[in-house]
Amino acid sequence: MNERVRNLLQRLGKAGKLLGALPAVLLGAGVGIALYWGLSPSQEAAPVATSPAGHEEKAEGTTIWTCSMHPEVRLPKPGLCPKCGMKLIPLKVDTGKPMAGLRELVTSETAKALMKIETATVERMFPAARIRMVGKIDYDETRLAYITAWVPGRLDRLFVDYTGVAVRKGEHMVYLYSPELYSSQEELLQALQAVKNLEKSDVRVVRETAQTMVDAAREKLRLLGLTAEQVAEVEQRGKAEDHVTVNAPVSGIVIHKNAQEGMYVQTGTRIYTLADLSVVWAKLDAYESDLSWLRYGQKVEFTSVSYPGEVFAGTISFIDPVLNPVTRTVKVRVNVPNPQGKLKPEMFVDAVVYSQVAAGGRVMEPDLAGKWISPMHPEIVRDEPGPCPVCGMPLVKAESLGYVGAAATEQDKPLVIPVSAALVTGTRAIVYLEKPGTKEPTYEGREIILGPRAGDYYLVRRGLAEGDHVVTRGNFKIDSALQIQAKPSMMTPEGGGGSAGHQHGEPAKSADGAAKPAADMELPVLFRQQLEQVLASASKTQEQAQGADLAATRAAFLKLDGAVKAVDATRVDGHPHMLWMELSTRLGNDAFEGQGSGTVAEARRVVQSLAANAASLRNQFALGHEGHAAPGPAEAVPAAFGRQLGAVFAGYLAAGNALAGDDADKATEGLSSMAQSLQKADMSLLAGDAHEAWMKHQAALSRILARTPDAKGLQALRELFALLSDEAVSLARRFPPARESAYYLLRCPMAFKGRGGVWLQDSQQVRNPYFGSGMPKCGDVQEMICSQEVPTSAPAAPATEHKHE
Repeated sequence: MNERVRNLLQRLGKAGKLLGALPAVLLGAGVGIALYWGLSPSQEAAPVATSPAGHEEKAEGTTIWTCSMHPEVRLPKPGLCPKCGMKLIPLKVDTGKPMAGLRELVTSETAKALMKIETATVERMFPAARIRMVGKIDYDETRLAYITAWVPGRLDRLFVDYTGVAVRKGEHMVYLYSPELYSSQEELLQALQAVKNLEKSDVRVVRETAQTMVDAAREKLRLLGLTAEQVAEVEQRGKAEDHVTVNAPVSGIVIHKNAQEGMYVQTGTRIYTLADLSVVWAKLDAYESDLSWLRYGQKVEFTSVSYPGEVFAGTISFIDPVLNPVTRTVKVRVNVPNPQGKLKPEMFVDAVVYSQVAAGGRVMEPDLAGKWISPMHPEIVRDEPGPCPVCGMPLVKAESLGYVGAAATEQDKPLVIPVSAALVTGTRAIVYLEKPGTKEPTYEGREIILGPRAGDYYLVRRGLAEGDHVVTRGNFKIDSALQIQAKPSMMTPEGGGGSAGHQHGEPAKSADGAAKPAADMELPVLFRQQLEQVLASASKTQEQAQGADLAATRAAFLKLDGAVKAVDATRVDGHPHMLWMELSTRLGNDAFEGQGSGTVAEARRVVQSLAANAASLRNQFALGHEGHAAPGPAEAVPAAFGRQLGAVFAGYLAAGNALAGDDADKATEGLSSMAQSLQKADMSLLAGDAHEAWMKHQAALSRILARTPDAKGLQALRELFALLSDEAVSLARRFPPARESAYYLLRCPMAFKGRGGVWLQDSQQVRNPYFGSGMPKCGDVQEMICSQEVPTSAPAAPATEHKHE
């Protein structure tokens, strides 16, 4: 047993004898405190006493001492916390092992068992989402009919006296007195009499005119609401009536009675409202978090307390485009067949939709795979394209509505992790991965971007790969252990020490053994330049997000993503490498999420995270501080001259590539092209110091290029190219390339029998022009020369390490 625990229990036992009736309670509490102190994760690394009391065994290496209340305090000797005065506790013993990552926790098999850590494999699958909704039954608005007065008059009788009555099409509804209708009937009878009187007339035009008047009178009666049978009855009777009977236009239930007998009505006055309940609507409330899995045309099942155990089914016909700001729900309308009339308006229902989720937010629906659906009537599903038989609109493919096609592939399966694996922090989450191939159980934290939740799984948008092993149980304990070690965690993304990067993980050491921040360490020039480009792109993105142009903001995030990917992390190791890997993950997540922003407000939310991560990058590596100024263009030139200058460098780059490929003829062509472009450059576009500087560079380059005809063979061309490169580097630094490009300065120390040589390339992939196929990869990238804007092209391949082949 831990010596401290044994001593504490002995003291509590003595205290119990003195306190009489209280020892049981105090002893129980004391045991809890002792066990907590003895088994707390913060004490896990404390040395175990194996020697007599009072003698502490000294572990190998150097023990780091920290405060349980202020884990950012890390001292080489025991003592009191300088912040709160508490006694320091041993944190970890430096045994000379390789430095752990910023979010890495190395433990033992015993500790792993005590923490009950379980893992699961990140895999691709179609998870099933079960979306529950509640709502109520309503009328189908497309099946409502209204009985209105087509002519002004008096309602002498209403055949339906109350609502709820079921009527059939053609049944009597209203007996209406109308003088206007009476006069119209008289017009018809008179026109018929005129036709009859003119039957024996020899003037055909007169007979046709009379017949036209008959047709017009019939049409007028039809427009006043009389059916063809009623008009025929008037003609047979030969006498006008001052009353007319209005019949039901459709079958249904009378749901509203808007008039009373004896009242006068005007044209258009509503008398009855009929509803056809053979098909009803189920209006359901769906939470906004579930909208990703709801699609037009999906099948919905629901139940009602009125019919226990009976399941009804319908089809989603409409998803409201507007969210209710109070309930945070969206109305989903479902078409439900109701042939027996069991479902009645205002009935409450509980509904469920089962969605098989696919990659890209699509849904698997076997019944709709490869089908064609009516955009207005979802119950119309066909195997072939064509018009909708109900509305005549062209059918659309199911894939256009968010469904997976007929032949689902492995790529259609989304990448998923169990819900318990994610420590969610908004749209992102922290997961802990079990690192394979380690001697001791090792877990690494990683910030990822989550998609929506589908049942017991989260879809992963960015940050994990298939086959990774994520911790599904015990991840909170791992996170707590990292917090105690002042490392970045879910609760403390910057680590216990805030923004002081050297406090994350095991600190780098200076010559005197003191912790040394990454900012104080010498960084390769190219690496620092690339970080400056990331900061410049982040700043540009933040500025762009202040406007209302969403497309431009998303484009800025895309450039930021390219700048982050362009950083060559292999150029640093140790603590700076770990710092950048952590920050690159966070900045990359910002860029990824920003590119997919659907609104300006969403993009601005991502920019808040970007601003914090960019500030961390600036502080961790002292970027933009005095003594580390960001490289910028030495001379701004007009756009027209910049294009001419680009042609000059194009010839130079072509010659370098040709020499790397041992092609003397193409190298000569490249140098000739450079000479021609150099002469075409219009120096009148420049003024002042820029004009003077260009004249000097042009004269120097022209003198070197004039020796091209005399350079015979690869060796002579390479000697010439070396002289040209020295001047080209100077030119590029004075007149940097356009914003859409960047040049890389490379050096080969083996060239020309150890004298060395430099040259420019438009990528980081080494192509040595001085050795060609003999040693094509000999060389190192020394510097990046470009304007302050991040290149818009795809990031270049990582630089190749210096080799001597």
